[in-house]
Amino acid sequence: MEVAEDVQAIRDGDHLRLLSIFYFISAGLSGFFALFPLLYAVMGLMFLSIPDQLHHAADSPPPALFGWLLFGIGIGLTILLLAFAVAKLLAGFAIRKRRHRVFVLIVAGFSCLSIPYGTLLGVFSFIVLGRPSVAALFAATEAD
Repeated sequence: MEVAEDVQAIRDGDHLRLLSIFYFISAGLSGFFALFPLLYAVMGLMFLSIPDQLHHAADSPPPALFGWLLFGIGIGLTILLLAFAVAKLLAGFAIRKRRHRVFVLIVAGFSCLSIPYGTLLGVFSFIVLGRPSVAALFAATEAD
């Protein structure tokens, strides 16, 4: 009976180590792709700064609202996606330290929105963190 528990403990440790590595990789990729909406912000600033050179059919510059809208969307999406990348990074550290299981589960749920790799990461996180032996590991370190 004790051998089976030891094997399960080794398996849980390996799975948690892999999950933390995958969260770090996912955080890096999310952080990189979070910079792409900055292109919208740059376009918005371009529309705001040089309206005289940007004429359309009615021979008048585009409205300033369009520039502000693009700028706001770009900055807003960048902040949102960078926050998500930071949450994935923190989830990776939390898995390594065996703390904040509920936070990791919440991040795993949001990761499921990133199809297809985020979905795999989220589903595997739910599978591994849903095991009673893993929940006991997190509960033991939370009690310390």
